[in-house]
Amino acid sequence: MTPQPNPQAGAAVKAADRAHVFHSWSAQDLIDPLAVAGAEGAYFWDYEGNRYLDFTSGLVFTNIGYQHPKVVAAIQEQAAKLTTFAPAFAVEARSEAARLIAERTPGDLDKIFFTNGGAEAIENATRMARLHTGRHKVLSAYRSYHGATSTAINLTGDPRRWPSDNGSAGVVHFWAPFLYRSPFYAETEEQECARALQHLEDTIAFEGPATIAALILETIPGTAGIMMPPPGYLAGVRAICDRYGIVFVLDEVMAGFGRTGSWFAADQFDVVPDLLTFAKGVNSGYVPLGGVAISGAIAETFARRPYPGGLTYSGHPLACAAAVATIGVMEDEGVVENAARIGADVLAPGLRDLAGRHPSVGDVRGTGVFWALELVRDRETREPLVPYNATGEANAPMAAFGAAAKKRGLWPFINMNRTHVVPPCTITDAEAKEGLAALDEALTEADRFIA
Repeated sequence: MTPQPNPQAGAAVKAADRAHVFHSWSAQDLIDPLAVAGAEGAYFWDYEGNRYLDFTSGLVFTNIGYQHPKVVAAIQEQAAKLTTFAPAFAVEARSEAARLIAERTPGDLDKIFFTNGGAEAIENATRMARLHTGRHKVLSAYRSYHGATSTAINLTGDPRRWPSDNGSAGVVHFWAPFLYRSPFYAETEEQECARALQHLEDTIAFEGPATIAALILETIPGTAGIMMPPPGYLAGVRAICDRYGIVFVLDEVMAGFGRTGSWFAADQFDVVPDLLTFAKGVNSGYVPLGGVAISGAIAETFARRPYPGGLTYSGHPLACAAAVATIGVMEDEGVVENAARIGADVLAPGLRDLAGRHPSVGDVRGTGVFWALELVRDRETREPLVPYNATGEANAPMAAFGAAAKKRGLWPFINMNRTHVVPPCTITDAEAKEGLAALDEALTEADRFIA
C-alpha cells in the first residue's frame, strides 16, 4: 500500500480527463479533479505519492473499504463463470443476492427489485407506490437527497433540485425534525417530534389524504446533514401513513448495510416501511447495484398484474456476485459490529472532544460511522460558517478547512457548512484516531473565521 510516485502517468490521466470527461454537478472549466493512482482499505493515493485517509468512503459507499480481496475474487470468479445475462432469467448470483438482502431487511420486505443505483431505486419505489394506491402525490422532506433522475431529483430537497424542478412532478415537500435548526421553535426533542408530526399531519390534511401515494424519508438523512430523528418520530410517521393508506418508503441508500452500526438504520427505530430503497453499501460500490425491498402487500399488487418497469442490467451477475461476497465479508469479519463499536468508543467521544476545543463546531451528531460536524461562526446564534448553498468567496472558510484537511492527509466530506465523518465501516481504531487528529488541525483553520 506504499504509493509509488509517477507524475508523468498522472499528467496523462489528468489530460485525458480534462479533454473528454464531463463531470457531474460541476462547472467543467472550474474544477481540477485529483488523478487517483490506487486505493486500498481506508486509503487512496495520487500519482505524486500523496496518500489520503478517506473520510468520505467514495460517496459514502465503500463500506468495506477499497479493494477487499474476497470481493475482488468473487467478481473475477463470476466474470469467468457468467459475465452477464438478461434480467428475465433466474441466475444464481442474482437469486442469492436477493435472498441475502431479504434476510436482513426488516419485517416482510422479502421481494427484491434490482436497479443499477439509488436514484433508480427511488424512481421505481415511487412508481410502485403510485400504482399500488392509484394516487399520484408523493411527500418528501426539504432536507433530503434522493438522487438525480427525474422523479428522484424532484423528491430531493436540497438546492440541486432547483434547476430541474418545474413543479409538475406531484411532489410536496414538508419539514422533517431537526432540533438544532428547528423550524418549529422547539426546545426539546420531545417538542420537536410532536410538532414535526403535527406539521406532517396538517400538510396531509391540506393536500388531501386521498391524493397522496407515498411518503419518502431517508431513515437518517445523509448528504443533507445526518440529522438523527428524535425518538418516536419514525413510528409516528408510520402510524400516520397507516391511517391514510399512504405507502411509507424509507430511503436507506446511504444509511444501509452497516453504516449506522446496524444492517439498516430502520432497525434502530423499530420501524418497518412498505418499501425500502438501497444501493451503495450493498456491495461497497464495487459494481453498480441498487434496489427496492418490497412488502408482501405491495408485491401482491403485481402478482397477477405486470409491473410496468425494468432495466436492461437489473440484477447484473457481476454486481450481484459482489453483493453476495460483500454481505459474506460483513458477516465473517463483524463489519456491522465494528461500525457500531467505532462509533460509540472512538468517533463519538473524539468528535465531542473536538467540539469542546474548537469554537467553530456548533453541533456533533450521528451514529456508527455516520457523523456530521456543523461548523458555525457563532455558537450562540448558530450562524453557519458559510451561507446556505454558498459558492466562490462566500464559501472561502469551508474551502480553507478542506484544504487544511487534505494537506494533513485527510480527504474530507464537505457539504455547505458541514463536514461529515463517514469512513469505511471497516476502519480501525488507529485509522479513526489518525483522522480525528487531522480534523483537529484542520478545524483550527475554521476557527480563524469565528466572529
